[in-house]
Amino acid sequence: MLRLDSVAKQHGRQILFADASFAVFRGDRVGLVGPNGAGKSTIFRMFVKEEDPDAGQVMVDKGTTVGYFSQDVGDMRGQSVVAATLDGAGPVSEVAARLSELEKQLADPELGDQMEKLIEEFGDAQARFEELGGYALDARAREILAGLGFSQEVMDGDVGALSGGWKMRVALARILLMKPDALLLDEPTNHLDLESILWLEQFLKAFDGALIMTSHDHEFMNRLVNRIIEIDGGELTSFTGNYESYLAQRAVLDAQRESEFERQQAMLAKEEAFIARFKARASHAAQVQSRVKKLEKIERVEPPKRRKKLRFDFPESPRSGDDVVKLQGVKKAYGSRVIYDGLDLLIRRKERWCVMGVNGAGKSTLLKLVTHATQPDAGTVTVGASVKLGYFAQHSMELLDPASSVWDMLIGKFPKATVGSLKTLAGVFGFPGDDVEKPCKILSGGEKARLVLALMLYDPPNFLVLDEPTNHLDIATKEMLVEALAGYDGTMLFVSHDRHFLRLLSNRVLEVSPTGVRAFGGGYAEYVDEVGYEAPGMRS
Repeated sequence: MLRLDSVAKQHGRQILFADASFAVFRGDRVGLVGPNGAGKSTIFRMFVKEEDPDAGQVMVDKGTTVGYFSQDVGDMRGQSVVAATLDGAGPVSEVAARLSELEKQLADPELGDQMEKLIEEFGDAQARFEELGGYALDARAREILAGLGFSQEVMDGDVGALSGGWKMRVALARILLMKPDALLLDEPTNHLDLESILWLEQFLKAFDGALIMTSHDHEFMNRLVNRIIEIDGGELTSFTGNYESYLAQRAVLDAQRESEFERQQAMLAKEEAFIARFKARASHAAQVQSRVKKLEKIERVEPPKRRKKLRFDFPESPRSGDDVVKLQGVKKAYGSRVIYDGLDLLIRRKERWCVMGVNGAGKSTLLKLVTHATQPDAGTVTVGASVKLGYFAQHSMELLDPASSVWDMLIGKFPKATVGSLKTLAGVFGFPGDDVEKPCKILSGGEKARLVLALMLYDPPNFLVLDEPTNHLDIATKEMLVEALAGYDGTMLFVSHDRHFLRLLSNRVLEVSPTGVRAFGGGYAEYVDEVGYEAPGMRS
């Protein structure tokens, strides 16, 4: 269906692909992996003709419809969410527009002499509309929007009033409604909550076309793909199996290459030592020449690329008291909507609470109450003795000074820290070398999140409150953060849609729902085993 054949592509001085080839067939579920800037999105753009290769061919089989979801949603305004979704339905939306136009023409008395032709054309368009499932389209659009977290009220509201994240969901709904032969999804889970991710997972499992995707969500990719294409240094390497299988195969391949390189290096060292030892002796001249010629003909094994693993070790945080935060009889409402009424909760030292709940259940509100970012309408929130609080919220990124550079922010927060330690911190959080000179105003969402986390974790609090800390983070940074937090000796309260993060870091679960709040003694894995679903609202 889709093919790259000996493709070369360069952006400025950076060579993305030198001689790249791969093919995707119906039923293939391909995950594209590689470091940021390796060319994953460029492959998508070449398939949809937004970019051309410098050499080679990019082929899409005749008649193949391609749906492409990217992070650039464009302008949306002046119509309802449902109407904006229906606009992306591909051929069926074009037929619907033609039907609407024909209806107006049939009602126009000035076109009476064309009536017979118009009726015939209307009948053909109607038949085509029915064939494409047009009459069920509105219902299907609403079903997809509901799966992605939209209420019926919002569906009928102005799409222009939505935030950027919700517009992304509309853009995704359009592509899914289109039912293309091939789906190209560039980070589809970035702006989704856990319930929407689980719904999308099920939707894509039932999709029978070709799927190519990138995702920073380890688990999402693991459950959907049956093949991985790795982009590394301009080369494409194909691995069969899911993401977990790819990691295992990649580790074996790296070990084999390392071993092969070391064996050749040992052999070369031995031969070169012989040549150096006997090159001045006439009695060994023939042997020396023979070995020199042998070395000249040997194809040298390239030293293996060592994938630099990001690592951040928490300095030890100061010890807090045993009772970290206590909520007693807390009530919180927004207008007539009651979020909590009589909530009691005690968080003790070294507990790691993850908060589960459907959209709007009050997860972020709980975090705001605990951090005193909002006040309860009744009841008390008491933070314990010697508690040093660190709060990562989605709005934290808006508090960065746009005119300051990454380095200005770090040195301003930690004026007594050594330059070396701050350079190391910046590198670990994805700002190596001159990247520390980037002004905050040009940072991407992911870069801003990494900088805020770096500022918060260098001098660690003993109580971390985290609201979706992995949003926008790439896989490498996410893995580093999970590993660092696994070794963290403080207390945690967090909301996350990342199941890998939830499973590895929680030891308590708080489920928030309209019927009340339930606490579970084990972590996320035990919670799933006990309740039989991965998120509230997704009961199996």
